[in-house]
Amino acid sequence: MKSQRALLIDTTLCIGCNACQDACKAQNHLPVGEEKKLTATAYTALEEHDGVFVRRMCQHCVTPTCASVCPVGAFTKTPEGPVLYDESKCIGCRYCIQACPFQVPKYEWSNNYPRIQKCRFCAERLAQGLPTACAEACPTGATTFGDRDDLIREAHKRIAAEPGKYIDKIYGVQEVGGTSILYLSSVPFEQLGFTTKLENMVMPMYTWNALSKIPSVVSVGGVFLYGIWWITNRRTEVQRLERSLENLDKKNTNHNDN
Repeated sequence: MKSQRALLIDTTLCIGCNACQDACKAQNHLPVGEEKKLTATAYTALEEHDGVFVRRMCQHCVTPTCASVCPVGAFTKTPEGPVLYDESKCIGCRYCIQACPFQVPKYEWSNNYPRIQKCRFCAERLAQGLPTACAEACPTGATTFGDRDDLIREAHKRIAAEPGKYIDKIYGVQEVGGTSILYLSSVPFEQLGFTTKLENMVMPMYTWNALSKIPSVVSVGGVFLYGIWWITNRRTEVQRLERSLENLDKKNTNHNDN
């Protein structure tokens, strides 16, 4: 069984240099420039809370809610840790946006062919045995890449070694069943904008409990949305074919005239 990879973000070591976002944008071919919040062109962002810098990104939940609510399987959790999105399957229902307990997925509203955008956990780099681009770029060690269990042990060691520096909590170990992004802090997490009232139970369990009571609505809705997606794409294909035939007819006509 492959070990699940994770990130340990120690907010006490972050200096707000934004090297993580710069590296992320370069890795994912996103428009350059600093962004203070998650957007369709910023997979990670730095927030400042009374002098404490906090990275925001997809938490890559151990059991992701986005995958559980997606009616077409556009989201998948890989054994290595990343929660990946397949735009070829997406029908634009945006259930994932509504379901995410961390308000992470962003929709490309200005794009003619909109997609969901979020951190991909550098899945391509992980496949090559490399750390995430953000962890590699961090100059202070505020972001550490490694095996999830090892990082949890490391976090406990830091808390035990310097109890006056850290609060006795690792955010992400239990929240919504656990996440692949773990945090350490010197102040209560609610002061840093974290949602601290999340249940430890995995969110998909709540999702299933709710959806199981309305199976007909969900299934019909999913089929309906898929139908709209298929018709829209089919129209595009037909229009493309018609243009190709028109161009071919013009070429044949010009050739015959000559």
